[in-house]
Amino acid sequence: KSIEFFRIISRPKRECLYLFSMESDFTTKEIISKEILLKAYTQMMLAKSMADIYEENRNICKYVHSTSRGHEAIQLATAYQLSKEDWVSPYYRDESLLLGIGFTPYQLMLQLLAKAEDPFSGGRSYYSHPSSKLEGLPKIIHQSSATGMQAIPTTGVAQGIKYIEDFKLQNFEKNPVVICSLGDNSVTEGEVAEAFQFAALHQLPIIFLVQDNEWGISVTKEEARTSDAYDYAAGFVGLNRMRIDGTDFVESFIQMQKAVHFVREERKPLLVCAKTVLIGHHTSGVRREFYRDEADLAKHRAKDPGIILKKYLLEEGFNEETLSQIEIEARKQIEEDFNKAILAPDPKPETVKEHVYAPTPITEEKGTRIPENGEKIPMVDAGIHAIQELMHKHPEALLYGQDVGGRIGGVFREAVTLQQKFGNKRVFNTAIQEAYIIGSTVGMSAVGLKPIVEVQFADYIYPGINQLVTEVSKSCYLSNGKYPVSSIIRVPIGAYGGGGPYHSGSVETMLAQIKGIKIAYPSNAADFKGLFKAAFYDPNPVIFLEHKGLYWSKVPGTEDAKTVEPAEDYILPFGKANIVKFANEEEIQKGRTLVVVTYGMGVYWAKEAAKNFEGRIEIIDLRTIKPIDETLVFERVKIHGKCILLTEEALNNSMMEAFGARISKNCFKYLDAAVEIMGSLDLPAVPINLILEKEMLPNAEKLSLR
Repeated sequence: KSIEFFRIISRPKRECLYLFSMESDFTTKEIISKEILLKAYTQMMLAKSMADIYEENRNICKYVHSTSRGHEAIQLATAYQLSKEDWVSPYYRDESLLLGIGFTPYQLMLQLLAKAEDPFSGGRSYYSHPSSKLEGLPKIIHQSSATGMQAIPTTGVAQGIKYIEDFKLQNFEKNPVVICSLGDNSVTEGEVAEAFQFAALHQLPIIFLVQDNEWGISVTKEEARTSDAYDYAAGFVGLNRMRIDGTDFVESFIQMQKAVHFVREERKPLLVCAKTVLIGHHTSGVRREFYRDEADLAKHRAKDPGIILKKYLLEEGFNEETLSQIEIEARKQIEEDFNKAILAPDPKPETVKEHVYAPTPITEEKGTRIPENGEKIPMVDAGIHAIQELMHKHPEALLYGQDVGGRIGGVFREAVTLQQKFGNKRVFNTAIQEAYIIGSTVGMSAVGLKPIVEVQFADYIYPGINQLVTEVSKSCYLSNGKYPVSSIIRVPIGAYGGGGPYHSGSVETMLAQIKGIKIAYPSNAADFKGLFKAAFYDPNPVIFLEHKGLYWSKVPGTEDAKTVEPAEDYILPFGKANIVKFANEEEIQKGRTLVVVTYGMGVYWAKEAAKNFEGRIEIIDLRTIKPIDETLVFERVKIHGKCILLTEEALNNSMMEAFGARISKNCFKYLDAAVEIMGSLDLPAVPINLILEKEMLPNAEKLSLR
């Protein structure tokens, strides 16, 4: 028989993967065992029966779902190549892939019906949205519904595996292969391009499996794209590629066997464009009859992978009665599993708050904050020294982002000397890819690494918000606690004198709305170093907001941001605010005092303004925004009876405005006046002109007048 093989053909500046036909003495029977063929047919019939049962029981299958009908061949062929060392990120149509790697129909149905024993999310996520760390099976990070968004976290897994191999941090029985499964229309997402670019640039061991059924809900390929994924991938130099018929199990098995072997041995990325058909609905809610005509449906049904494989098996001498019996038994098993799944218990209501965060071991302040004979350092050095100490101690720690490499060590010199000390595999520059920088930490964390990444300015975090919300923040919760994302995302923030509209912004309110992340905002060197250590040992994602005006204490009045450097063992837990200035007790008794609650640059505005009210002002530095120390704030507000919340952000609809409402509610009977909130003017950007900037922002003078 003529068997499809592939080989690598080297060309200048590019290594491409090509398919070609080659006469061989081997028969398909010798390449694919009888057992594999029958297993594939059995699991195709299970998948078909599952789709049929779900359709027949629409009143019971009330949660939205998609099935793999039309995609079974390529999914099973891929699954059969994987080992326990591998990682796979299925997308929402990949139920056959899950069957192929070892999950049972019953387990999948538990997620379909959102049952408590759903092995992936405990009833929190959709059908075929898996996450798994089961022994003996390929591992699966949290999978979201946002199309294409899994490409970056999964490429992060491959990036992490390459790092582990480079530094020999772990021994593997086989070289791990990472598979990222995608639908064809998701490839038009910009974030998929970021993943392709990074994988090609760094030659990561990943296969991007694109299943092309020519539909994107009701959008046709002609409406959505100029080329398929195979042709599109040609623009990513270093990304090998192949195109196969994903409806033909025999071809799919042989080619995926070759593909996986190539990546396992060569440690290079590969895109597989598998042509499939869509026999079922887009989802149970967006049904095929809504947008497809009978001619299109007939064209797709003619390429049904189950029919194609059955025809092949009969031609190869398999008994038709045996195949018919497989179909009957598959239907019977699915009916039994479905009835059993219906009876499985639903989640208990009280479990809904579980796994928002993984428990942190850092709950108490420890170590030496002020060593004897210690030297004062600026806040920027506190960050550098904290990272340096951690990287010396922890080989799993690495730092990457825009311009953090050795040439300048960050645009604020906030990473200076680190690449020289730790090499360009542990500290390195990235492209301008905020989505990749943030989203890759999901995969890096999953393989046991501790990524420290940087977004160069808070103003430019927006391209990464999709990954932060969709992937990073939800991973722990929707994986039922299996995959918290342990990472630190450094974000220089705030106005610092003429930085202008795209380098001076504040984003803490937007970030504070994201559940499942933590946020630090230190105002001085000692707090910075202690909180950074706590962030490193926290198993959850941490946004570390670093005010640019405090890095070097160059802004007048911020000299106190320089502190004696804490010892290496110093660690400061999140959620512990600090009273940086106390009011006079006598003034408190007279009722002439108030408390200013603030953070970041606000601490220094408050300190300066307090000089005009000697003994009458208490200042609380929140230090962290999530969690926020409500206990201390409520306690001190009740003592003083008057409170001003001070923020650099625009006031209306801000985080501090919301906090003010909570203070009013909890401290109402102790208040002598309404809670005051002071922030910037409600403008869309910080003007570059210093006069206009001053007019917009709070300062000590304006605070004194309040």
